[in-house]
Amino acid sequence: MTVKIKVENLTKIFGKNPKSVLPKLKMGMSKERILAETGHTVGINNVSFEVHEGEIFVIMGLSGSGKSTLIRCLNLLNRPTEGKIYIDGENIVEYDNKKLKEFRQTKAAMVFQHFGLFTHRTVLDNVVYGLEVKGIPSEERYSIARKTLASVGLEGWEDKYPNELSGGMQQRVGLARALANDPDILLMDEPFSALDPLIKREMQQELLDIQARLKKTIIFITHDINEAFRLGERVAIMKDGIIEQIGTPEEILAAPKNDYIKNFVRDIDRSKVLQAKNIMFKPSALVSVKDGLKIAIKEMEQAGISSIFVVDNDRRLEGLVTIDHCIKGLKENKKLRDLLIQDFHTTDPEVYIHELIPIATASKYPIAVVDEDKKLLGIIVRVSVLSSLV
Repeated sequence: MTVKIKVENLTKIFGKNPKSVLPKLKMGMSKERILAETGHTVGINNVSFEVHEGEIFVIMGLSGSGKSTLIRCLNLLNRPTEGKIYIDGENIVEYDNKKLKEFRQTKAAMVFQHFGLFTHRTVLDNVVYGLEVKGIPSEERYSIARKTLASVGLEGWEDKYPNELSGGMQQRVGLARALANDPDILLMDEPFSALDPLIKREMQQELLDIQARLKKTIIFITHDINEAFRLGERVAIMKDGIIEQIGTPEEILAAPKNDYIKNFVRDIDRSKVLQAKNIMFKPSALVSVKDGLKIAIKEMEQAGISSIFVVDNDRRLEGLVTIDHCIKGLKENKKLRDLLIQDFHTTDPEVYIHELIPIATASKYPIAVVDEDKKLLGIIVRVSVLSSLV
């Protein structure tokens, strides 16, 4: 995977003479002691990570953990005290004002928690603003803005003012304004934290839908572990300006690095984090639709199972047969294809476990995980669904 953003040994200290504090920090002095002795505040401390192109990378932590300080370093709203930030291989910390302005206008856009909309401008004119600053001709910029508003579900709201919109709709305008410039990178600083829970969930899904279409590189800040695990392909958890652990939601749930991380993930709803692909297993036994009943019976006997999935030559799912039906069919001189059962459930690998719980509880057969071409990817049995919640 292509590395889009590479952060190396990044430190940000606030105060009159931050570089004078660096030696104390490197010797291991705590941020509390540094504040008490020097009056300087350590925002982030020797942070390093990489973000892949097209990835949603979530940075989460409690208030004061350094997450918002960190994201503001990534477009130099906060100037790092030390360290490097490579975007597409260029260290932006070395940019002069001209290159930095170009970077902010073309490559990275920011979406803020409190929307940041101009109350005296219409929705359309809010979205147009960045294109206007870039000098895009009027007809072109309004055309781009209208298309972008449509992409976030706000077609028909162009002439309204921000105070006529709900919180969720205002945040969509903020997102549209960022997307209108067609940036490679979206920096999102707790964009949904001020929204009601239902609207917040809608916006999370909206972001996932937009990302599926546009494949932007997104760094998303949140203090909500459930939001982090729902959105993030990988998640970095921060404490006191330090990244404690980076991993996929599944990796962090399975192997929390320390007690701090364990406490973070203790109360998380795993059914809304883990997906079908995380709990499925590759079937130890399958039969081809061209095989005979004796082969099917032998495969089930050797695997110790009472039903088995049947696939074609390209591993596309044809159906399922049971041991009882196969034994009866053998006596009646029937073919395997004559006995295929379709009364079982299939699922997409991206479906969350909480959606599978009622299916797994009621179904008498395993759930088949298939792709869009009906190719069998794996199997989920009831015990896999229930045990994953523990």
